[in-house]
Amino acid sequence: MRTLVVTYAVRYIEVMDAVLQALGDGHRRTVLEILRDHPATVTELAAALPIARPGVSRHLRVLREAGLVSVEQDAQRRIYSLRPEALVEVDEWLEGYRALWQHRLDALHTEVARGRRTRRTEEVS
Repeated sequence: MRTLVVTYAVRYIEVMDAVLQALGDGHRRTVLEILRDHPATVTELAAALPIARPGVSRHLRVLREAGLVSVEQDAQRRIYSLRPEALVEVDEWLEGYRALWQHRLDALHTEVARGRRTRRTEEVS
């Protein structure tokens, strides 16, 4: 049973690493922004990026291997679409950090509010 858990954890980390590395490049994030709105071909994506089609194809391969995009063959064209499932996993992973920061921001808000009350009390005195 322990081996299964460790294997799952290692696989999960590998998947998250691939997704985060894919998201680390600005051109790939631009591709995802475009695909968020609509599926597109390599030619359409290349028109929106300052790189040649072979470069766009390499970025799409990285995104596909990370599970962030899917590709569908339509005659001679390959149409790429966003796969939001991989982003849901990243969002779930980030939730723990979001909760941590929310707690800290709430504490900061409390301290700022205390400081305002203290200043007002001192000004009234």
